[in-house]
Amino acid sequence: MGFHDCAGAVPWVGPKLIPLVAPKSSFYGTLAASRLDFALYVCDHFCVVSAVVSVGLCLGARLVLRNANPERRELAARLEPFGQAHLLRFWDELDTAGRAQLTKEIAAIDFQQITDLFHQGASSCDWASMARRATPPPAMRLAERLAGAGRFSAADVRRCAIEAMRASKIGVLLVAGGQGSRLGFEQPKGMYPIGPLSHATLLQIHFEKTLAAGRRYGVPVPMYMMTSPISHDEQTAFLHRQKFFGMPSDDVVVFCQGTMPAVDAATGKLLLASKDSLFLSPDGHGGTVAALAASGAIEHMHERGVEHLFYLQVDNPLAPICDPELIGYHLLAESELTSVAVAKQTPQDRVGVFAMIDGQMRVIEYSDLPDDVAEARSPNGSLKFWAGSIAMHVFSVAFLERSLHLKDALPFHIARKKVPYIDEAGQLVQPREANALKFERFIFDLMPHAKNPLVVEFAEEDVFAPLKNASGAPRDTPEYVRQFIMAQHRKWLEAAGTRIADGVAVEISPLWALDAEDVAARTDRPTEIDEPTYLHDVS
Repeated sequence: MGFHDCAGAVPWVGPKLIPLVAPKSSFYGTLAASRLDFALYVCDHFCVVSAVVSVGLCLGARLVLRNANPERRELAARLEPFGQAHLLRFWDELDTAGRAQLTKEIAAIDFQQITDLFHQGASSCDWASMARRATPPPAMRLAERLAGAGRFSAADVRRCAIEAMRASKIGVLLVAGGQGSRLGFEQPKGMYPIGPLSHATLLQIHFEKTLAAGRRYGVPVPMYMMTSPISHDEQTAFLHRQKFFGMPSDDVVVFCQGTMPAVDAATGKLLLASKDSLFLSPDGHGGTVAALAASGAIEHMHERGVEHLFYLQVDNPLAPICDPELIGYHLLAESELTSVAVAKQTPQDRVGVFAMIDGQMRVIEYSDLPDDVAEARSPNGSLKFWAGSIAMHVFSVAFLERSLHLKDALPFHIARKKVPYIDEAGQLVQPREANALKFERFIFDLMPHAKNPLVVEFAEEDVFAPLKNASGAPRDTPEYVRQFIMAQHRKWLEAAGTRIADGVAVEISPLWALDAEDVAARTDRPTEIDEPTYLHDVS
């Protein structure tokens, strides 16, 4: 409740005020008549007039009551139609900063959208039926490319990619919002030291590859890096401390993805993470497009002349950033979305598969792929649906911009998860079973809208070793990833003529050699390696 000393103040328009009987004034003399002791009962809570106000009244000040809590009234009016007024349960306990925090988060929520998503439930797509009428995707198979029998000649592919790179038409889009919790690493995953000998972080490897690609073609290659609210500040500070690993700051745009609230799976009510904040989680890599636009990153691309983006996720240190084959095929096919695929080894491999469904390219998640479809074979005995998705693409910037205006181009997917929350008593509850629904978008849902979508097959050992699991898991652990890195670098060196003793660890900095071609071109490469060796340029 607030008071204002102002001659012409606006009339009281807030809750009904009920004056209560006041005790006899203890003031005497000429000011006694203006002395008023009272309290006000305002809607659902009791407010006592302060001593300062009492003194003001005794001195004859003209005081007009005003509503001190319009935020709550406005928020309640917005929340009540959607059954979400419980979010204000602890309002009276919050300080100014807490109220501002809660108000900001509530203001960002589209409650009609949340209501619709809750009632919609799980995806209504009949994936089993869709999968059974699917066909393999248009693809550049690895064996065909190696045999020179591909759709385009190797020379044309390379020429086209080099021209685009030298014309500064290619940028890098790095998705780096995840935390390292599953690794037992309580920092952003991009800060995990994965280098076998160098202990270089995932971010360092990706930034140095981008910098090396720019040096190869004589132009700066911009890096657009998407973080999440929980990791943004820490990663931004880390990059500044590391001076962007040698990249000019003008070439780096760091932006934050959006969030979505979690709701109680039974009631659809939003969950509180604390008394002054909602439980919010990143809206998925499908939120990249909206975040690019909102952050001004797309404007930066236009200013720099960037027309295509090499997209990758931070957990994969083998990603061949700005690979000329991938870029060349993308450009020659006039594709708006080109994707890297690796061949599935078994029907049970836990990767989504690329497929054509009703004339549109889609990714069918492994959990949605019926066993009979997963096990289907081509006449030559290979898996019919072989093309495993590894979340690596080349996007046309114009296509991403167009997708912003496509209705439902990136639908929300719904997953049941265990989400801690604040209960009615203000206590934190750690559920033992899935209690909530989370909503997220997947960027591969853009595929049906892309012109001339294309899949390019690469050997898994050359491009894909994601860091996902803690030590002890069957694969995708730190040890697993480091073995892939060392095996790749050994392969490059041996192909160039270097003899490496059995079991000896080797690692190559991207700034020393970006790929096998760079290794072969180094006149200072060692002829023999018989002890652990990290090859890097000394600055």
